[in-house]
Amino acid sequence: MPVKLLFIGDIIGKPGREALSRELHRIVDRHYVDLVIANGENAAGGFGLTQETAQDLFKCGIQVLTSGNHIWDKKDALDYIKREERIVRPANYPEGTPGRGATIVSTPGGVKVGILNLEGRVFMNNLECPFRCADREIAKLKEETPIVFVDFHAEATSEKVALGWYLDGRVSAVVGTHTHVQTADERILTAGTAYLTDAGMTGSFDSVIGVRKEDAIEKFVTQRPAKFEVAKKDIRVNGVVIEVDEKTGLALKIERINIAV
Repeated sequence: MPVKLLFIGDIIGKPGREALSRELHRIVDRHYVDLVIANGENAAGGFGLTQETAQDLFKCGIQVLTSGNHIWDKKDALDYIKREERIVRPANYPEGTPGRGATIVSTPGGVKVGILNLEGRVFMNNLECPFRCADREIAKLKEETPIVFVDFHAEATSEKVALGWYLDGRVSAVVGTHTHVQTADERILTAGTAYLTDAGMTGSFDSVIGVRKEDAIEKFVTQRPAKFEVAKKDIRVNGVVIEVDEKTGLALKIERINIAV
């Protein structure tokens, strides 16, 4: 039987969390989802993740939370991610960084799924090469399962596309996060890896990538620091459903979701 993975794009603050609390079970039932993964690095007030917000998301039905450069924004997350195996941060941070860059979880049917989180370097932090890091981490995950999902938290489309092709045939899916704008380039690459440049965001679309329009515009116009607040109107759930062959780990189908709540 194929395995269905649901990946939810960047969750933005309380509006995004509340939307998932109401809608996630419906999405899971509608698509017969076996495992839910979500990027939670903006779930606490729009920046970062706390133990409380993470636990709320797990209660909604999310099995694994991926992250990115904002995972460090809340101090209490540093200790929590050391203990919580269901949260992963980018694997290409320096050795000794709190947390883990990859994990393996099982579906209710007992199928193991590997989840790997990577962060891009173009217009972002000066980290270890995500391509070489992926080689190492994927080899470890595939010792236990052929199914590997990659959340590539990156700014540049070119870097995301390049990693997709680099990993084609070696992982089940490469899905981008970070820009909060869902792209329409979902496809299965030549060797069988599902690919999407960005899954989008779960939060307010009456906004500038999740924050109040007025706050973002003020910063652009004045070039001065501005306090960003999470926007609260026109809430949508963005994500992608990927169907994977249990034996080969290769993708059979990919479908974007964009649901108004």
